[in-house]
Amino acid sequence: MADKAPQQIAVVGAGIIGICTALQLQRAGFAVTLYDQQGLAQGCSKGNAGHFATEQVFPLAQPGLLKKLPSMLFNPLGPLRIDWRYALKATPWFWQFIKNMPMVKYRAHTQALKALNSHAIAAYERLLNDYNLAHLLTKKGSLLTFEATPLVEVEAILAMYQAQDINVRLLNREQLQALEPSLSALVTYALFFEDVAHSVDPHLFCVQLAEQFSLLGGLFCQQNVTAINANKTGYLLQCEQQQHYSDKVVVAAGAWSNNLLKPLGYYAPLDTERGYHCMLDIDSGLSRPVASAERRFIMTPMSQGLRVAGTVEFAGLYKKMNNKRALALLPHANALLRESAPASALSSTWMGCRPSLPDSLPVIGRAPQHSNLYFAFGHQHLGLTQGAVTAELITALCLEQTPPINLQPYCINRFSAQATCSKSIPQAQ
Repeated sequence: MADKAPQQIAVVGAGIIGICTALQLQRAGFAVTLYDQQGLAQGCSKGNAGHFATEQVFPLAQPGLLKKLPSMLFNPLGPLRIDWRYALKATPWFWQFIKNMPMVKYRAHTQALKALNSHAIAAYERLLNDYNLAHLLTKKGSLLTFEATPLVEVEAILAMYQAQDINVRLLNREQLQALEPSLSALVTYALFFEDVAHSVDPHLFCVQLAEQFSLLGGLFCQQNVTAINANKTGYLLQCEQQQHYSDKVVVAAGAWSNNLLKPLGYYAPLDTERGYHCMLDIDSGLSRPVASAERRFIMTPMSQGLRVAGTVEFAGLYKKMNNKRALALLPHANALLRESAPASALSSTWMGCRPSLPDSLPVIGRAPQHSNLYFAFGHQHLGLTQGAVTAELITALCLEQTPPINLQPYCINRFSAQATCSKSIPQAQ
């Protein structure tokens, strides 16, 4: 008697979330096809800061943020910009963002982020160790630096992290110089997150995981999925020239996920926080990612030089990159480095579209009104961090197993009047 053919699963989106999910599902015995029009890891998964930021458990919608917004918006080197032509379209997103600021929501969202991040590094270690790729994860911690913030305020921030069981310690100027002598002596204090990791080449990190997926028999299809249509037995994925059948579908299309959700009857207030980076062809001497609490950017030593990344820009998915936003990062980097980088060191600039939801939580879980349809998108600044743990959660659902984390906080129905994601409704026959 012939063996039963494995179920076919389509994963739409080949960023770090989609690649990790496709690999885990292929490992679990499914026949997986990964779809992306642009290729493997061509968006934020290619240009991110390479920071597995497990310490970032606090949502961006914080009670004290409103009073800081004017100074952030009007600072030409500041971390936030809203294109005035996009402001009206972004207004509903910002209104929901404000509605997530009350302390009761802030605390709940902190716990939900913590639940994912506390499993993030271990999930990557399980995945990488199985393929002798542990060297792709550099575990030297990360630094959050302060230049002018009074010690009492730094200690208050330290206490916030410690209250969430984050492994962190306070360094003074002398301790910091001993750890990272390439940093400017103007940096007075730093928080040292010792359990944090980074990648010296985020694109290569993704590509090597995708190679393992292919070696296991997984297929990559460089096509644009324009629609997902349910039929009696599964789903038909409409591409530009043909249709593809799949028993199950995982939507992991990042900031473009809404294009596939709306025709299926799902709503998520998804927008994009456009982020930028500059690559500097220098040996910075840094050993780990260094972020600035006051300047709100991060620099990470990579195999190609120093990546200086950050900023948030609201201008939509399709507007061309504003290179001034990338170049605005350079003065911040030079302020934190003992030796400024020459102008000739700039080798490239980049912009990517972070998929962002106003409560800072991703959407992870089953589609409440469809069987065998799953969502894994909206990871905002934490896509690289949460790639492997998201893949484990989606794989558990596809195997009809109970996930190790309660997925209710990440349910898409949190944006509607419906109350639960615990069960799915089968497709109409």
